[in-house]
Amino acid sequence: MSNTSQTSVSIIIPVYNSAPGLPELAALLNDTLSKCVDDYEIVLVNDCSKDNSWAVLTELQERYRSLRSINLMRNYGQHNALLCGIRAAKNPIIVTMDDDFQNPVSEIPRLLNKLAEGFDVVYGTPQKEQHGFFRDAASKVTKIALQNAMGSEVARSVSAFRVFRTDLRRAFANYDGPFVNIDVLLTWATANFAAIPVRHEARVQGVSNYTFKKLVIHALNMMTGFSTLPLQISTLNGFLCVGLGAILLAYVLVRYMISGGVVPGFAFLASVVIIFSGAQLLALGVIGEYISRIYSRTMSRPAYVVKEDTELSHHIERLEKLASR
Repeated sequence: MSNTSQTSVSIIIPVYNSAPGLPELAALLNDTLSKCVDDYEIVLVNDCSKDNSWAVLTELQERYRSLRSINLMRNYGQHNALLCGIRAAKNPIIVTMDDDFQNPVSEIPRLLNKLAEGFDVVYGTPQKEQHGFFRDAASKVTKIALQNAMGSEVARSVSAFRVFRTDLRRAFANYDGPFVNIDVLLTWATANFAAIPVRHEARVQGVSNYTFKKLVIHALNMMTGFSTLPLQISTLNGFLCVGLGAILLAYVLVRYMISGGVVPGFAFLASVVIIFSGAQLLALGVIGEYISRIYSRTMSRPAYVVKEDTELSHHIERLEKLASR
């Protein structure tokens, strides 16, 4: 295994309703990172938690010099919070992970060693996910959608536990849309991905904030926000309906020429109308989804808004103290 002691990293962790475990997480990160890297910072982005996570973070800020906390104005979602932390990172390598201890901190050196082999992005793929059946099924659906959006086979190995070079963020420096997917944004900068199997621990406390419904919505947002696949499916559906219509027309004409009568029955005509009406409504729905995203972009709705940044607050305090002398 190669030596990672000369590596400087920024650990980015979105925080949501995780107050009880934050002290242990901060202690574990500081203990592990102090042994395997030369320099590090820990950026914890509070995504408007409903518990006292922000109060705990401000307390931890006083205990650990390496820790920086950012508080968002409202709940924007995991990937939006990650984007905020990524843009705030100072070191040349970024590590992202969850706040629920399911991504083992001890696996970080393995990811860094794999990155040192020349890759730009390395994912820590769970050897066996510790989720329920429906969550795992929804996760697979999401990864299939992500594969289309990313255009890369590595999408099947994507996880929240990832390490990448900070320079990649220049490719999406100007991205300001409300719908964010970090994995898709990374493909704007590189195609040099890798993945290694890592342990995936069971959740120690609480429940996952990603329900089956949220994962399905996330998959739909990825497809309509970063891919033209739905439009292509709508076009294919149109061709299929035209083909079906041509077959039905041929059937009517052949029957007329053979028997001299038209095809009887209201049910037959109603079925044809329903098929074509459904195809039209589906196409309109897909087009509407894309128009709604264009509308959101024209409103300049931000991906996130920072309410408070402890580093900036400390900087302002230092300036005020110097000014009062």
